Amino acid sequence: MLRTLGRALGSVMASPVSNRVAIPKNGVDYRGKVVLAPMVRSGELPSRLLALKYGADLVWGPETIDRAIIGTTRRLNPKTSTIEFTRLPTSKIRDPALDPKLRESVIYRIHPELEKGKLIYQVGTANPELAVEAAKIVAADVAGIDVNAGCPKPFSTSGGMGAALLTTPDLLCNILTKLVEEVGKVFEIGISVKIRILDKAEDTEVLVKRLVATGITGLTVHCRTTPMRPRERAIRDQLKMVGQICREAGVACLMNGDVTSRKEALQLVEEFGVDGAMIATEAEKNPSCFRPNAEGGPHAWKSAWKEVVTEYMRMSLQVENRWGNTKYLLNQMIPGKSKTHADMTRSKNYQEVIKALELQDTDDMLELAEAVDERLGLTTHETKSEKRARMKENKQQQQQPLTKEKRKYQDEPKETSNTKRVKIPEAPSEAPNLPQDVTPAAGAAALSV
Repeated sequence: MLRTLGRALGSVMASPVSNRVAIPKNGVDYRGKVVLAPMVRSGELPSRLLALKYGADLVWGPETIDRAIIGTTRRLNPKTSTIEFTRLPTSKIRDPALDPKLRESVIYRIHPELEKGKLIYQVGTANPELAVEAAKIVAADVAGIDVNAGCPKPFSTSGGMGAALLTTPDLLCNILTKLVEEVGKVFEIGISVKIRILDKAEDTEVLVKRLVATGITGLTVHCRTTPMRPRERAIRDQLKMVGQICREAGVACLMNGDVTSRKEALQLVEEFGVDGAMIATEAEKNPSCFRPNAEGGPHAWKSAWKEVVTEYMRMSLQVENRWGNTKYLLNQMIPGKSKTHADMTRSKNYQEVIKALELQDTDDMLELAEAVDERLGLTTHETKSEKRARMKENKQQQQQPLTKEKRKYQDEPKETSNTKRVKIPEAPSEAPNLPQDVTPAAGAAALSV
């Protein structure tokens, strides 16, 4: 009922608008939606699927830096029925001893069936050309491209991305305009942006008016300034103004900040005159927060966490989620004082955590865990000292032929005083293949994460 109310509310609020920005054929309207916010760890595929299962209308993937997705290979994984964008990390190219099997890393993973029409890809960028190049790689598989102009973390702002874009509005508008023209119109999907409020309301007003004029279909406002952290209470005194500007431009407006449930989201949407809301940190520990109260809502979490964790494990195994990410989310979802939490933290692979959760007799989860551990290389427990010893041994083996050549050179007669030295450059060791029209420098940049 609440979800229906939300959709109706979005429609009612938008009804006076005659110049509503058209939603592209392959895009999605943000109005009347309660969605999963983009979060670096909590936005991976199993978390998104779980949010959708419990009622999220849309899901944002984690911010992915433009250079990270550029140069990846898109392939369908028949075992997981997922689309994977993979690459061999630069570190493994330079030093194969890090991983003798040279496993490719999955940079981004999509479930084309379960996420169809519901996944928004968020890109971290400070360069219009790179933003377009990155967006084109995933555009055919998502319902929209969102530009991160709100992340306050140094890894983002130090490169001019995230919240740093709020101080360079010309650049931000240029990025959005190029994405609208070269990606949105070509692939028929929406382009949106996520921002933070500025210290002065008049500055936020000027910025938002510029952003909604770029052709975007949606804008999310995080009700905190850049220096503020999640523990500080969200500031909503600018929210009605931002919502009004978006409404006049025909652009959908979502709010973000201290939203903890679907019921609260819809109440805030009505109170502040916006079109929808994002849930962030609450969804990390309680993915079922998207459920309407009639279906249990967030209050059933304390008694139902085991059920939700079981679903999360089932999904993580099905898509072969990275073990470190799975363990991080379990740490958020399992009550910290429980024995289960203590047993989980000692687990080193999927088999052990299935036993810690006492799920070995649930469906075929233990058998599936064994197979996933094998494919992910988690069957052997290698300590840090053992890993260092392996890497040292591998390096010595790689350097051994060079040592013999050096000895051979030292045994040769020394050159006479009238011999001219000629330095011959060494041939590079297995450089990655580059397209014919790409210089080595450009290739190196594309491979850096």
